[in-house]
Amino acid sequence: MHGEYKVHGGKLVVCDLEVRDGKLADVQIAGDFFLEPAEALTDICNSLNGLPAAASVETIVAALNAGIRADAALIGFSVEAIAIAVRRALGVAKTWRDYEWEILDGQPFAPTMHMALEEVLAAEVGAGRRAPTLRFWEWERPAIIIGSFQSLKNEVDMEACREYGVEVVRRVTGGGAMFVEPGSIITYSLYAPAELVADMSFADSYAFLDQWVLKALNEVGIAAFYKPLNDIASPEGKIGGAAQKRFSNGTVLHHVTMAYDMDAAKMTKVLRIGREKLSDKGTASAAKRVDPLKTQTGLPREAILKSMTDTFIGLNGGRKSALTEAEIAAAEQLAAGKFSSDEWLNHIP
Repeated sequence: MHGEYKVHGGKLVVCDLEVRDGKLADVQIAGDFFLEPAEALTDICNSLNGLPAAASVETIVAALNAGIRADAALIGFSVEAIAIAVRRALGVAKTWRDYEWEILDGQPFAPTMHMALEEVLAAEVGAGRRAPTLRFWEWERPAIIIGSFQSLKNEVDMEACREYGVEVVRRVTGGGAMFVEPGSIITYSLYAPAELVADMSFADSYAFLDQWVLKALNEVGIAAFYKPLNDIASPEGKIGGAAQKRFSNGTVLHHVTMAYDMDAAKMTKVLRIGREKLSDKGTASAAKRVDPLKTQTGLPREAILKSMTDTFIGLNGGRKSALTEAEIAAAEQLAAGKFSSDEWLNHIP
């Protein structure tokens, strides 16, 4: 049995093993990592041999921590990475290619509709009525989207929003406020089975679910990298941020917003937090703080979206899909109810 795991920003861990009488046997760990002293590799394999084939990640990690000599240095990988490679060899841990992904192209919707679609599509994937899905968003009109746990009055200047015609909505995920306008932003969502990230910490799953988009940005000339906990950045500055929610139905919602051509002056007028953070730097610094993809690539927004789609399909597979009538109807009902209600928007005043 063979399994591989590439540590984000690190090295490849490869596991080959057999299962005899329900236990791991002849375990071999290899890869392009660094390990000192070299004899610690024997510790690793000995710690794994004899473990139950049904061992959890926690059990595997505990065995490795107990069995590896105290002075060992694991460079570019970790005991958690070894556990993931082991479980992949056993066929327990899923990879992207274990699913048939569907891709929804951007369709302009009102802000409340986008918020509703997040819940509806996560529910559909969890119920097995929809395959795991990548959805690109298009915005029908300007909006501020605040995180589930943010204070409305602390984050948003409602008077300025009314002046500029900016709608304010609250999403189901945590994180910070976003200012969006049609054509100025690239937003995407992943609706994935939780088992795809079952062997990862919450923090590690952020990096894992965004690996493909870093490659896509590299393809268009951006030296993009992941900055914990939830930022996508480049040497020129921040590009965007991610947020995530794990639903009880076994679905992970992971969505990312990246700036393409941000109106920084307007952003600082409608967002209080932006005003406070940049009060001593001015609008020019605001433009630098969330560095638009347009200035780094010189490409039309559509070209970047195409690179993202092509990269995702090349790495993970996927086919184009469309929202069903039932999904749209369910989202419209939720958008008109929960996500348009003052109760939801103001649940943290």
